[in-house]
Amino acid sequence: MISLASVEQVEALLEEHGYIAERSLCTAVFLALRLERPLFLEGEAGVGKTEIAKTLANALSRPLLRLQCYEGIDRQTALYDWNYARQLLHIRLREAGRVDQGDMGWEKRVEDEVYSERFLLRRPLLQAISTTPAPVLLIDEVDRSDAEFEAFLLELLAEFQVTIPELGTIRASEKPLVILTSNRTRELHDALKRRCLYYWIDYPTIEKEMRIVTAHVPGLAQALTHSLCLFIQRLREEPLYKVPGLAETIYFAQALEALNVRVLDEAVLRDTMGCLLKYRDDLELLTGESGRSRVANLLAKV
Repeated sequence: MISLASVEQVEALLEEHGYIAERSLCTAVFLALRLERPLFLEGEAGVGKTEIAKTLANALSRPLLRLQCYEGIDRQTALYDWNYARQLLHIRLREAGRVDQGDMGWEKRVEDEVYSERFLLRRPLLQAISTTPAPVLLIDEVDRSDAEFEAFLLELLAEFQVTIPELGTIRASEKPLVILTSNRTRELHDALKRRCLYYWIDYPTIEKEMRIVTAHVPGLAQALTHSLCLFIQRLREEPLYKVPGLAETIYFAQALEALNVRVLDEAVLRDTMGCLLKYRDDLELLTGESGRSRVANLLAKV
């Protein structure tokens, strides 16, 4: 397993794998690894929260386990379940092969068989504390879950162990690197945040955004890279329902490269605005009758 001895090594490793990060974020990652503490990343959608977990798993040669949170997610979905269909089939096969109907211990033996590792379905959280080498566990969009599930996470992240009544307690021999992300659709409880290292990922500066685009779309001319990044920086100042994040910037750059665009102009933007904006009202704001002058003004600042 790769060991990182300094913040500089973290920064170099992330950049080597295509993730451009500020030193402060690299420091948070380094401390999460060194102190074996969960890292809680908050920020707008599309700023690279999920991507850093993927990059770290790849860079550190660790498995990536992802738990996508949603409204109504529960302990059973995230932790473990039993394969009921296989259990039922096993019971029927054992019944069909039973010889001694007076064997009083037969039911207990069958029960022990069906509630064994063979029939256990490990969900991401159980996989995370029982996988070697220790994986990167991504608990994505934790703000979409409810308070009850948040409390369950609090207990699990404190001990990195879980008790399964039929099998006993399973403890992590190596603590996974846990990364939680939130788009801040609701505030999380202070108790969960206290157990984590916290970092807010903001929209990038133009210099950082240009470095990211160059890393992901190296074939794009630097002049065009500068123009599109500056345009997006200005676009984020507009009264949009959802401003474009880094993911949209990269998609937009890839689209311009695929179309062999050399100069960013109104015609190009009219045809490709769907790479940046994902809501009809936002598109109307910039591509409707009243939006033409707005786009022209944005381009004039590029």
